[in-house]
Amino acid sequence: MRLAFREILRTKLRFSLLAGAVGLLVFLILFQSTLLSTLLSFFSGALESQSAAVVVYSDDARRNPEGSVLPLTTVDEVAAVPGVAAAGPFGVDTMTARAGGEELDVALLGYELGGPGAPTTLVEGRLPNDDNEGVASDIDADRGFAIGDTVRIVGPEGTYPIEIVGLAENARFSVQPGVFVSYDTFEAASRVKNPDAIAVLPSMVLADPESGLSASTVADRITRQVDGVEALTRSAAVNSLPGVSAVKSSFNIIQGLAFIVVTLVVGIFFVILTVQKAAALTLLRAIGASSGELVRSLLVQVLIVMAGAIVVGAALMFVASLASTPDFPISFDLGIVVSRGAALVVLALIASLAAIRRVLRIDPIAATVPAGVDR
Repeated sequence: MRLAFREILRTKLRFSLLAGAVGLLVFLILFQSTLLSTLLSFFSGALESQSAAVVVYSDDARRNPEGSVLPLTTVDEVAAVPGVAAAGPFGVDTMTARAGGEELDVALLGYELGGPGAPTTLVEGRLPNDDNEGVASDIDADRGFAIGDTVRIVGPEGTYPIEIVGLAENARFSVQPGVFVSYDTFEAASRVKNPDAIAVLPSMVLADPESGLSASTVADRITRQVDGVEALTRSAAVNSLPGVSAVKSSFNIIQGLAFIVVTLVVGIFFVILTVQKAAALTLLRAIGASSGELVRSLLVQVLIVMAGAIVVGAALMFVASLASTPDFPISFDLGIVVSRGAALVVLALIASLAAIRRVLRIDPIAATVPAGVDR
């Protein structure tokens, strides 16, 4: 280890440039990961943050909430399935609303008060206790969705008021401001949107499993025992939403390439460095240094470079989070830093195997042979 630190101190610029270059790549990976997390929360945050563990669609909806319609009798049928602790209707619809002095699209999400479907990420205020009350996404507070504001659902013959009584994280849906309301409020707002509607039917049925049963087990039972439905766990429903898989696939490809670049940069650097100092390493072997000592020195240098790169990348990510706007918040997530950093360290250690192989092939006898003379 002392040998590793001495070499780094003698060639500070070389190692600093490598750590800085890799740090920029680390920042790119962290930024992409955070950007993906934000985009996914805009697509599916409301569904992911609601309390129910099982989501039940009509079987012809292709797992699209706005393409799913279920009769109210389905709620009782789902509740009667063994292993279901509670079930309730859940309505999802995009409506025109007037908020903050302008009209915009809003995703209205109606659940049965006291039943499955309530938002679980409340950060301010309270949940709805009555009709005409709602919980909105906290990032839309400045757009007319703050606590105490009244959002009006606009229809052809009038409006329907909803008072915002709480704010929740990750409550957007389909990239639109989301508002959680009671199912009765959802029905009333739907009739304002479409006065000619004969009935307002739920988009989905939400269910919670009994204690000791997994959500996947209960979802399978519901699908088998209730006609005309497809039940999914909450995570499966979120991943099946339109657009989510495409966004994930695109970012995964880009991030995969960035991980490969980091691996190649670190691996090539240490191979070149090992070749350049081959004579010095041979001499060290000749005077008694073991191969293990030289390999440990190399690994320590790899770890120091990666630690420096992760610090640089995390610092840049923190600055970027401070510069983000409320409309598209980019947060500094320590969990992402740790997980991506750990993966990069492992890849860097794997990349160093080529340099380690060269170190292990060093013959100490070569130090006793003059350059250009064959043994």
